[in-house]
Amino acid sequence: MKIIDKYLIRQFLQTVFFSLLAFILIFLVIDAMENLDDFIDQNVPWINILHYYVVFTPEIIKLITPVAVLFGAMFTAGKVSTLSELTAMRASGVSLYRFMAPFVVTSLLISIISLYFGGYIVPMANKTKIYIEQTYLKKGLSFTGSNIYFQDSKTRIVSISYFDSNLNWANRVSIQDFNEQDLTEMRGRIDAQKLEYDSLSGLWIARQGVKRTFTDQSETAEYFDSLKLNDLHFQPADLSKKQQKPAEMNLGELSDLIDSQKRAGTNPVIAQIEYHSRFAFAMTCVIIVLFGLPISANKRKSGLAAQVGMNILITFIYLVFMKVSQAFGKNGAMDPVLTAWFANLIFMAGTFITLPRMKY
Repeated sequence: MKIIDKYLIRQFLQTVFFSLLAFILIFLVIDAMENLDDFIDQNVPWINILHYYVVFTPEIIKLITPVAVLFGAMFTAGKVSTLSELTAMRASGVSLYRFMAPFVVTSLLISIISLYFGGYIVPMANKTKIYIEQTYLKKGLSFTGSNIYFQDSKTRIVSISYFDSNLNWANRVSIQDFNEQDLTEMRGRIDAQKLEYDSLSGLWIARQGVKRTFTDQSETAEYFDSLKLNDLHFQPADLSKKQQKPAEMNLGELSDLIDSQKRAGTNPVIAQIEYHSRFAFAMTCVIIVLFGLPISANKRKSGLAAQVGMNILITFIYLVFMKVSQAFGKNGAMDPVLTAWFANLIFMAGTFITLPRMKY
């Protein structure tokens, strides 16, 4: 590695670090001002508020890393251009493409780290964050309707309103069995107020419900206070996974969710978009550096304010393309992979406009 590469990488990483730190502080202050009233109204202890923002920070880092990388690249390139350092490099035989190499390689390494960070670390932190929101702020809870609905076997469908992973019981449960020869014909149904898991026997126990049996000519109903079910194929851990939001799942869990939704015949589009978006968003660092760096490499009299303004404009345009593509993707009008990569493809196409305009 040449001295000039070390110099550019050091300047680049210093700017990325301090801009990342500044953006995190701004983000935390704004969010705290927005949610402070909710914390006070719910009498949330200060230690829990601090814990909330500690586990919220990884999500913020994931979101603003591309912004910080873009700002670091544009500010560093603009600085060396304004101070005529770039002119000296070019006079010594360094082309602008060679000048971009340290930025691109460093951004690629940041993207690889971001992929792991966003794919595994952030979901782990989001689990705690969402738990605090549900426990103390009463956000994200589902009290009505069935929020867990899955196929336990070829002929059985299970519907659960809410599952408490701490107590290992499910509320308002419906278990429907169908005829193997004719899956449109229901043969039996169990409706219970509660379904508890007995860890000693490894069985589910239905509480306060009714068991119905259907034949071709008749229907029988048996009311019960307690009923052991020894033919269910799911465990409490399976229900916890099914109740997780995509933001709480790592890449492996998202892949399993997509496969299970396909097997159950449900639409996996939202999970597929989330899965592919994590790869696409991680690669954003490289793509926006390729797009924005040539803009700042050309010598101009603009200062820090212009660099910040350009950074905000590029970020805003990127977010517009990303949100528009997600809207089309979630409605089924666009392939999930194309939805995730659409904004990146637009900016990659933009690099073919900005790169040729660099002054050699």
